[in-house]
Amino acid sequence: MNLVSLENIEKSYVEKRLLDDVSLGINEGDKIGIIGINGTGKSTLLKVIAGVEEPNEGKVIKKNGIRIEYLSQNTELDPDGKIIEEVFRGSSPQMQTLKAYIHAVKDENTDPEEMTELLGKMEEYRCWSLESEAKAVLNRLGIEDFEREIKTLSGGQKKRVALASALTNPSDLLILDEPTNHLDSETISWLENYLNDRDGAIVMITHDRYFLDKVANRIVELDGGKLYEYSGNYSYFLEAKLEREEIEASTYKKKKSLLKKELEWMRKGAKARTTKQKARIQRYESLDDEMQGKTVKGEMDISVNSTRLGNKIIEAEAVEKSMGGEKLIDGFTYTAVKGDRIGIVGKNGAGKSTLIKLLSGSEKIDGGRLEIGETVNIGVFSQETYHMVESQRIIEYIKEGAEYAKNKEGYRLSASQMLETFLFPPHVQGTFISKLSGGEKRRLYLLRVLLEGPNVLFLDEPTNDLDIDTLSILEDYLDEFEGVVITVSHDRYFLDRVVSRIFAFEDGKINDYPGNYSDYRSRVESRGDTEEVQVSRKDTQKESQKQENRDRKLKFSYNEKREYETIDEDIAKLEISIESVELEMADVASEYTKLQELMEKKAELESELEHKMERWIYLSEMAEAIEKEK
Repeated sequence: MNLVSLENIEKSYVEKRLLDDVSLGINEGDKIGIIGINGTGKSTLLKVIAGVEEPNEGKVIKKNGIRIEYLSQNTELDPDGKIIEEVFRGSSPQMQTLKAYIHAVKDENTDPEEMTELLGKMEEYRCWSLESEAKAVLNRLGIEDFEREIKTLSGGQKKRVALASALTNPSDLLILDEPTNHLDSETISWLENYLNDRDGAIVMITHDRYFLDKVANRIVELDGGKLYEYSGNYSYFLEAKLEREEIEASTYKKKKSLLKKELEWMRKGAKARTTKQKARIQRYESLDDEMQGKTVKGEMDISVNSTRLGNKIIEAEAVEKSMGGEKLIDGFTYTAVKGDRIGIVGKNGAGKSTLIKLLSGSEKIDGGRLEIGETVNIGVFSQETYHMVESQRIIEYIKEGAEYAKNKEGYRLSASQMLETFLFPPHVQGTFISKLSGGEKRRLYLLRVLLEGPNVLFLDEPTNDLDIDTLSILEDYLDEFEGVVITVSHDRYFLDRVVSRIFAFEDGKINDYPGNYSDYRSRVESRGDTEEVQVSRKDTQKESQKQENRDRKLKFSYNEKREYETIDEDIAKLEISIESVELEMADVASEYTKLQELMEKKAELESELEHKMERWIYLSEMAEAIEKEK
């Protein structure tokens, strides 16, 4: 059954059209993920669906009696209200009854007849189970004291209270704008399962790609004011979008080539005397009209060069830090080396951001030793953008960081050129920062940090409010970054993609795990013993391994030796084959069947290449170990 229909919606703000003739249907059981670059109007689309904002043109048709719950990015709670009261702030009979009952219980002067009537309504609306569910949800979101006043909470805690309210208020359509912000990884996993088990439709904006993959059954991309719909989860969307953009690029390329030929013919001064010539002139004019203002979709580029990094980077020994009488960091030791990719994880309030502030030198340690090398140029991308002056223009803010910067190819780029690579074209660079969306401010802030050429990057929740496209580009940049990256993040995909080592806050200690986030979770979930037994077992295993290594000398088998001698050549051949297939795909973009065959062939080659690369790493490490034994 259809719940909400958007028909030919247009929405503009002074100088910018965000929604251009948009139509969308939301049905029962839909779990729709809205994605797109920051500033394209995703949050505006949610507001139109929720009825918070009216479109300039078009119609929003809603099912009679539909109940909609909307979680915005900016929480609006009564600062003097209690947590449990704000959770029950909805307009449904259940919520109103629950709120009245809570007040009545606290009021010693409540009339017995009024209380009896309220108890009857509690039974009628089945409010007892709703109250239990609300408290259980609050607990899972890390809120335990239900009587605390809202004004005593942090911004993240307020967002979690608002999320609990949206989840527990009965609704036919749940609209969530960045629900995973301010949640730790374990809580996000719980929220995935909660939403999958929930009845009713969901429309959400989130940058969390694992979350989209698990929860969404439809993806809607907002691009240039238009909507592109894909039936499936995020993985399906990636495949379908790649195919669509390859076809579009091929069609654009062909039309541009044809227009060029037609233009050359026109410039020769063709006389429009024959029907054939008239038809050709009409074809040129039609093509010219079609191509006016049309370009291949712009892509963001992060290509800022970092400064040289010496051997001494960061040395921390037995570092301690307490806050509010509670010890957050106890005996932490770490020596940074070039190429380190560290992910810091743990529950909210454990001290993750504090650790970053200590290592970056922005906060003093209480005890221990912390030294930072002379060549270290630290860049910090924090959660806050409070340092931005809202009345400042975009170009002025960037020029404060650097007038010019060198990219990785060594070319000198101006602040304006760097803004263009970050999808801030010249005509918006004079805009005040106050006009930008939250995500656009984060993207601008990221550019400012990178422009200063850091060789050690501290990223504190970098995925909050950044769109998926920007995150993908940042991840690619970090692949090539030669310095040290230390990040606090709840985004499991980002951690899996970027880091090779995890610092986990566990039971008052910071434990060190090799590998990415999935490797860390596998180890934690497989633990069934006490820590003492695990340490004892590890020591026994290490000693056994050392003895085994002493007894057995490393050497290649006959097949491994042959494989090692030819693997570089095999990898090069596979890379050439993949490039060849990509060229073929560009030539047959409009032939759907052939394109599908080539995409499957490319996937097989890439899988084979990935396997070869894994073998190359294994064999290279083994060759180094054999060499050391000589």
